[in-house]
Amino acid sequence: MDSTHTSGSADFPRQFARTRRFSLGVPRNFTLSPDGQRVLFTRTGGGRDPIGRLWLLADGAERLLADPTALVGGGDAVPEEERLLRERARERSAGVVAYATDRAARLAVFALGGALWAVRTDGGEPFPVPAAGPVVDPRPSPDGRHIAYVTGRSLHVVDVPDAVAGAACRDRQLAAAEGPEISYGLADYTAAESMGRLRGHWWSPDGARLLVARVDTTPVQRRWISDPAHPDRPPRAIRYPQAGTANADTRLWVYGLDGSRTEVAWDRAAYEYLATVGWDAHGPLIGVQSRDQRTLRTLAVDPDTGATSLLDERTDPAWVELVPGTPTRTASGALVLTHDVAGTRQLAVGGKVVTPTGLQVRGVLGTEGERVYFTASDDPVETHVWCHDPEAGAPVRLSEGPGTHGAVVRGGTAVFHGVTPEGPYAEVRGTGGAAASSSRAVAVIASLAEDPVVTPRPRHLVLGKRQLRAALYLPSWYEPGTGPLPVLLDPYAGPGMQLAVAARGWASCVSQWFAEQGFAVLVADGRGTPGRGPEWEKAVHGDQLTPALEDQVDALHAVADQVPGLDLDRVAIRGWSFSGFLAAAAVLLRPEVFHAAVAGAAPTDQRLYDTYWKERFLGHPAEEPQNYERSSLTGRGHLLRRPLLLIHGLADDNVTVANMLRFSAELLAAGRPHTVLPLPGATHAPADDRVNENLLLFQRDFLRDALGLGRNPAGTRPPGPAAVRGA
Repeated sequence: MDSTHTSGSADFPRQFARTRRFSLGVPRNFTLSPDGQRVLFTRTGGGRDPIGRLWLLADGAERLLADPTALVGGGDAVPEEERLLRERARERSAGVVAYATDRAARLAVFALGGALWAVRTDGGEPFPVPAAGPVVDPRPSPDGRHIAYVTGRSLHVVDVPDAVAGAACRDRQLAAAEGPEISYGLADYTAAESMGRLRGHWWSPDGARLLVARVDTTPVQRRWISDPAHPDRPPRAIRYPQAGTANADTRLWVYGLDGSRTEVAWDRAAYEYLATVGWDAHGPLIGVQSRDQRTLRTLAVDPDTGATSLLDERTDPAWVELVPGTPTRTASGALVLTHDVAGTRQLAVGGKVVTPTGLQVRGVLGTEGERVYFTASDDPVETHVWCHDPEAGAPVRLSEGPGTHGAVVRGGTAVFHGVTPEGPYAEVRGTGGAAASSSRAVAVIASLAEDPVVTPRPRHLVLGKRQLRAALYLPSWYEPGTGPLPVLLDPYAGPGMQLAVAARGWASCVSQWFAEQGFAVLVADGRGTPGRGPEWEKAVHGDQLTPALEDQVDALHAVADQVPGLDLDRVAIRGWSFSGFLAAAAVLLRPEVFHAAVAGAAPTDQRLYDTYWKERFLGHPAEEPQNYERSSLTGRGHLLRRPLLLIHGLADDNVTVANMLRFSAELLAAGRPHTVLPLPGATHAPADDRVNENLLLFQRDFLRDALGLGRNPAGTRPPGPAAVRGA
């Protein structure tokens, strides 16, 4: 056996944890100057360094703009609102994790340990800006004269030093929180966790006014999260809008730097979700959605009066999907949206569909003049960057090669970035016009991420009658005909995420590592996952369990027909969050197929999840309780016949640990043995490197024991299938 491979497999769990899922050292958060000549981005110092730094690429060379270790010694104590914002964003690094610039990209601002910092990109050192308190989400005005930020749940505006000739560095409280349940300038939990809207304030193009979200969490039920490992610490309260209960009261105001304030008016009783907000040259533009999410309205806002006018209304019998980057407008004011037509999510500009059937639009990246840049898939396993130019006819694909690609476009230049089968990349190129594909890279923004010590070797497959996209990972040391391999299903299989893609993401590395432990690992994207159109996504409406589980079973049987040597008498499944729920359901409901499961952070009772995300799929629990019953595991604990490991973070404020505790109690009451692994202090995304390292090892050992495969010492090849059979 290859000793290099053996050592790599043994080292992988530690590397995976230490590199924060191989995210450290990867460039991200790109901003282009208006002329396309300068690129700002963040990147940590490498795969062993969790401290994010702000960088500038200009004239083909990189320059460090801000290094937190030099400014504040690398400390990262942050305000509670910032901690929650990072949790919602699943942020895994420290230091400069976010920043914002003025329109010219000459001034960049960021928060470090609650302090406000700024740096001019044309030279000079970072400088502190006095603030009224710990700073959250600072954003400069487009003209670079002021910075808006949140402190104490109130919105402040401070002058940038030396930006106003002869003026003092004034700090004004623009919007003051009236009580402990009120905030100005922050996104509420539902917007940040489930809608993808992390912001709560937006500058006008002239820098004279701001749109400001006012959030009142008084009507939202309270949850208490304690730390049983530290009983001396008091529990903390969070406002969590559980399915069927009240949401936060979110309103929108226009605040002027002259002290004026005007409330934006829309029918909030009918459209209680403030889904999207923006302010372009044509004025403020918002998207509001009904509680049942079947209607989405795009409204233009008069910033002087607060009155709104209807620009577009979309309805759907299941739900209207919020597509990233929409709504937006071109230079002429043409509204850019998506329309779901004949099984395809298509791009519409000015009310006219401009993309062909079969090209599934994933998001809008932005506009330049009348051009619209967007991401889309003509093959579910790849996502590419496309350009619609009304003067050129059909949309043109700009990105090249397999992978999941994105871009930031400005000034005739694009920063293409994403993940390919070789790993992450970022390149600066000319957009090449709409009549040509992207030109050769002008510059490469280096990734300092570590290469995984285990190299994924996926075999991409199309399986079964539903043409399920899947990837099969076999051990690098396995030789066909030497004996049957036990099978491990390693899906996500839920809304919002694909894993069977042509890209070397962290999940593919984990799947390959499990393969090296002696499994044939199958990853399949079934109904409900993105990339295959609205009908595929909405096939789980009213039932999030049955279609998802059926597709995993079908994928298993179909791959066994295509690939010899798979042992269907030893089949396990593992997952986290939605796939943790799916894994537990698999051994409960299909024990003849699945023989062991690991369920991490599983929402076993769908009634305990939040309003926006869960009511989208299952409706209001008071109106459609049967949907929650068929999609939950509660009441089914007596069915367990197979080994089941339940893992949950005790500080999880997304999928509360009550899911695991109640389900474990139900299993115990029914006399069903199972294993529980609580993670003290861990949230939905555990942050402790030692925990994340040993979680992989613990799962491996549990699954091998459960399937009767025996343990293998770290760094050695697992017992071969034939040897296990003969034992």
